Amino acid sequence: MSQSAEAGGSGRKRRSRGHDGDGLPPHLAAAEGEPEPDPAAAGAGEAAGPSGAAEPGINAPPPEASPETLRAGERLPLAGIRVIDVGTFLAGPYAASILAEFGAEVLKVEHPIAGDPMRRFGTPTKRHDATLAWLSEARNKKSVTIDLRQQRGVELFIRLVGKSDVLIENFRPGTMESWGLTWDVLSEANPGLVMLRVSGYGQTGPYRRRPGFSHIAHAIGGLSYLAGFPGETPVVPGTAPLGDYISSLYGAIGVMLALRHKEKTGKGQVIDVGIYESVFRLMDELAAAYGLFGTVREREGAGSFVAVPHGHFRTQDDKWIAIACTTDKMFERLSEAMERPELASHTLYGEQRKRLAARNEVNKIVIEWVGSLSRDEVLRRCLDKEVPIGKLNSIADIFEDEHFKARGNIAEVEEDGMRVSIPSVIPMLSATPGRITNLGPPLGNATYEVMRELLNLSAQEIAALRQHKIV
Repeated sequence: MSQSAEAGGSGRKRRSRGHDGDGLPPHLAAAEGEPEPDPAAAGAGEAAGPSGAAEPGINAPPPEASPETLRAGERLPLAGIRVIDVGTFLAGPYAASILAEFGAEVLKVEHPIAGDPMRRFGTPTKRHDATLAWLSEARNKKSVTIDLRQQRGVELFIRLVGKSDVLIENFRPGTMESWGLTWDVLSEANPGLVMLRVSGYGQTGPYRRRPGFSHIAHAIGGLSYLAGFPGETPVVPGTAPLGDYISSLYGAIGVMLALRHKEKTGKGQVIDVGIYESVFRLMDELAAAYGLFGTVREREGAGSFVAVPHGHFRTQDDKWIAIACTTDKMFERLSEAMERPELASHTLYGEQRKRLAARNEVNKIVIEWVGSLSRDEVLRRCLDKEVPIGKLNSIADIFEDEHFKARGNIAEVEEDGMRVSIPSVIPMLSATPGRITNLGPPLGNATYEVMRELLNLSAQEIAALRQHKIV
């Protein structure tokens, strides 16, 4: 365990393992004649007064990072950039979390009554407005409550846009427009605005109004078709919403590119990301193979059509390892680790084409060998010969893994009497590493601060807005 660092706020600390140094809430339920927010992009009690911030915790840095580079949040790459995150759940809002880790100020705009439904999605905690998913993935943000169904709320939001650099939304196409928040209105308020729009199918096309979740995007984008064993029901490719995370990564890249363009021209633009197409973009040569040869890749279980042995194997102690022999040289090393060098001869399986033609026989040999040894012994023999091999880690394994510890991949943040373990910031920058300032914020914890200090409203005006549940 490394030394702890303050992480923004009273009683809140961040530590890094390793390194010393069901129904929708009112604002999401579609009113009659109004478009619904996009559930693909989706999923009480408001703190009065401004929120304080202590010195932020710093992501465990690479060894070459000097102490001087780690002190001040204002030296982070995105310091001075203000982001409005008006989305819900994960696809899109996670992009805002990434930007926040590297210095951007992120204002999470939520409905005053219920807030982002992700607050109630996942494992509950003793904080009434926060699950573990919320605490982890809404980190580094400030919560500002504004009701966009009320005209005064829209007016306040437009003023906020005028004082910001980036706007992120992930409602079903047409929802923002139904509130009067068209691109023309927003860009008039801020000609340099960069707007990231994430939805299930993008802003155009015949499917644009369909509801979509990451699970549906995995199906539409071609990933789920490949998951599972030949001839059997396709399985969910992992329980994590990969499409949401991937779309947010593409979104963050898009924001960086658009901000670079703004530096040169002063002009903003819209970034349009469909979750399904983020998944499709990761499908390696699928499109090329079908376009040229009409090849449709089918489910292959734990193996791969391009190499053998290349899959998951059970050890004698009922654990699992992954082996990836993608070249003849790697298979030669595996044969040596198995103490059967003859397997890599030209007369047997030394050439890739011969191994692929004898896939079942080769896999059977490896299955029997791996099954005769403990996981530790298989790992030792293979690593001694530089065979690509790894454990199939459960989350319990990950918490004990020496490499995760050495890299500081798990951060611990103490807040409200809880010590919450979350993934640390990546990528690791040597001069300006990202940091975690706070877990997912309490609902409305920065509303007063933003209304008073950023929009210059009086205390009386803010009180009136609260009375009418506009903020």
